Amino acid sequence: MSNGKNAPMDNNDTGTRPDRRVRKTKALLQQGLIRLMREKDVKDISVKELSDLADINRGTFYLHYSDIYDMLAQLEDQLFQEFHAILDRTLNPESGVLSHGTAIREIFSFLERHKDLAQVMMSSHGDLAFVNRMKNLVKDRIYGILASTQAARSYPYIESFMVSGYTGVIEAWLNCPCPPSPEEMEIICSRMAAGFMEGTTRLS
Repeated sequence: MSNGKNAPMDNNDTGTRPDRRVRKTKALLQQGLIRLMREKDVKDISVKELSDLADINRGTFYLHYSDIYDMLAQLEDQLFQEFHAILDRTLNPESGVLSHGTAIREIFSFLERHKDLAQVMMSSHGDLAFVNRMKNLVKDRIYGILASTQAARSYPYIESFMVSGYTGVIEAWLNCPCPPSPEEMEIICSRMAAGFMEGTTRLS
């Protein structure tokens, strides 16, 4: 995780020595949690098991997190802060910014940076609340973009199709051994979206 991909999620970056130590500790814990979540559900992971795997004292774990669920919640919040920022830059109807292709490229670049964590979050051992939170965020942005252009009768089905479709594409990409690059995904998804939107105009 030191090569720029799967970067540890941590906002505490002031460049001081204690902060570097904290980042290293959190990175080791994050790597350990990802490894354990590949094998078992979060409810079956103990602080002792994670601390032993990361070779960190349990007391050090409790300096940063109250329990495993708190650690997972903090990681999720940090992921969504970055996800929100991407959508605000690229898909923000309120500000008039609608760059669909750029949004796709940035989202898949974001997933590429945090691939291991995103994989386990969306796996069978992951957190369903994380998946639902992501779906709701996409749903909100889709509503802001499409609601005014689609008939009320057809909109709920269009929305559901798009949210499930984008989530499915993300899951397929995360589980692909050699996934296309973010630039390739921009082309693939943009073509699919263009074809779909052309079809929805006939439903209005």
